[in-house]
Amino acid sequence: MVLTALRGAVGFLTRIPVGHDGDAWEAFQRAPVAFPAVGYLVGGLAALPLLGVAVLPASTVAAVAVVWLYTLTGITHLDGVADLGDAAVVHGDPGQRVEVLKDTVLGVGGTVALGVVLLAVALGFLGLAATPIRIAVAVVVASEVGAKLSMAGVACLGTARHEGLGSAFTTASGPRSLLPAVVVALPAGLLAWPSPVAAVALVGAVAGGALVSRWANGLVGGVNGDVFGAANELARLTGLHVGVVAWTLS
Repeated sequence: MVLTALRGAVGFLTRIPVGHDGDAWEAFQRAPVAFPAVGYLVGGLAALPLLGVAVLPASTVAAVAVVWLYTLTGITHLDGVADLGDAAVVHGDPGQRVEVLKDTVLGVGGTVALGVVLLAVALGFLGLAATPIRIAVAVVVASEVGAKLSMAGVACLGTARHEGLGSAFTTASGPRSLLPAVVVALPAGLLAWPSPVAAVALVGAVAGGALVSRWANGLVGGVNGDVFGAANELARLTGLHVGVVAWTLS
């Protein structure tokens, strides 16, 4: 059951070719703990470009890191950022904003949101390129685990507006299912020990994801796939930047 859920999570959260089948997908829906568990894998792999700081300019490392990140994870969650960006500029009720979410045409709001997120992620990696490699890797992993814990929070605490990706998770999990996910995520905060930087990045990512989820939930009147995606992306970049600031001030 656990391994099947993990396989489903890897298939959903990354482009790693583990195969897709109904059993893995359903097991993942019932096991939010798989979100942060896979966060360790994604974070570790996403940090690999930072190993190049010894031979490459920091700006190049940051650019490679962004390209590698979205090669690894795909752009599905960025689609949530774009859709919510378009919905945010609509003057109307949640129903009207949901109609915008369904529109496949990228508008000005979505374009700006995508640009800001990608720029912020790149600048986060640029900041990490100037830190010791152990600290940089710890922050990337903690940020990713925190981002995935945010998604678990959406699954366990959110209410879906309609049938779809959001309801597939929210109807299969409840508040009690969030505790195992929190327990799995906590060790990520110790990765830079004795420095508290990883813990700060973890907390920052969760806080960022929670704020975005709360805002998005109010914007469209419930949880959907776009809320999951936006929470993941905004939580990650918040964790990266909070980690860099924490190291700078330490």
